[in-house]
Amino acid sequence: MNPVNTLDVAGLEQVYDALAQAIDQVGESRSELFLVKLALLNARALGDPAPFLEHVQAALQDL
Repeated sequence: MNPVNTLDVAGLEQVYDALAQAIDQVGESRSELFLVKLALLNARALGDPAPFLEHVQAALQDL
């Protein structure tokens, strides 16, 4: 079993800030394309579709 890597609050804030800045940089008309590209890059980095699919379901909650 692989150990679970987690970010602390400071790391999550850093990621959130970078994501918000990138979305602002690309603009509203291209933000959807940017987020899809980012998601696919992260899925590839995970190396396994299962955790990514779990993340998709978790992100759908409470929208």
